Amino acid sequence: MLKTFEDRDGWIWYDGKLVEWKKAKTHVIGQGLHYASAVFEGERAYNGKIFKSDEHTKRLFKSAETIGIKIPYTHNEINIAKNELILKMNFKDCYVRPFAWRGGKLMGLSTSNSDVHVSIAVWDDWTTYYKLEDMKHGLTLITSPWKRPSPESIPFEAKASGPYLICTLSKSFAEEKGFNEALMLDYRGYVAEATSSNIFLIKGKEIHTPIPDCFLNGITRQTVISMVKDQGFDLIERHIKPDELKNYDEVFLTGTAAEITPVKSIDNLNFKTGDNTTTYQFMKDYRALVTNSN
Repeated sequence: MLKTFEDRDGWIWYDGKLVEWKKAKTHVIGQGLHYASAVFEGERAYNGKIFKSDEHTKRLFKSAETIGIKIPYTHNEINIAKNELILKMNFKDCYVRPFAWRGGKLMGLSTSNSDVHVSIAVWDDWTTYYKLEDMKHGLTLITSPWKRPSPESIPFEAKASGPYLICTLSKSFAEEKGFNEALMLDYRGYVAEATSSNIFLIKGKEIHTPIPDCFLNGITRQTVISMVKDQGFDLIERHIKPDELKNYDEVFLTGTAAEITPVKSIDNLNFKTGDNTTTYQFMKDYRALVTNSN
């Protein structure tokens, strides 16, 4: 039986202390819960060490600063807490979720005197984000009716809770239609990303990916860009129209939890997958990179 996220054994780092998992509670009245006034990170540990831990912590603080949250801990304190929690949970390969939110001291939209809380949780059942069968054969995507908004509408550089409502709606739309994932366009109609991962398209030695000018420039995205450039591929960042997708041979997604995941189809377009593809080689190269970086 699948463990629920509420009912588990273990520990959560909560406001500077280790708290039993089942006792890590917050009140139902709070700005974070009611107004999505929160930021978070998604990180992966391999062999007990978090890949690019400091980069993730820096982004957590930058996201918090962007939406006006002042985290009451230092970068170093958060980094130490993440590592101590992994040791306490006795995990080697796991997912790491730091989270900062406004509490229940105040309600309403004014945040000048809000209280801020921070937690860190780790779990080991997201070591494969998608089903292994889907990872092997590739995901099926459908274009979502929901679009990434203009950067004048929401601070897209922040990994904040609010913007993820669009992702939730898009993911639900895809699953209800029988697809694994959703492809999201941006407010101009260009290809943007999937619900929690960036997208890359392959044609020969060229790899194209959308410009992150209205969606999050993922840390895994940046890692993969460096990796493929080092391998001699031409990496081109540009605005991509949906009707251009038919010109590519392979498509893959990138994200901390997803790593590199092949795409089998988008709407009625099919792409190459399998052991003899460039994407499959990238999957192996990326796994070697993250496991050997520590």
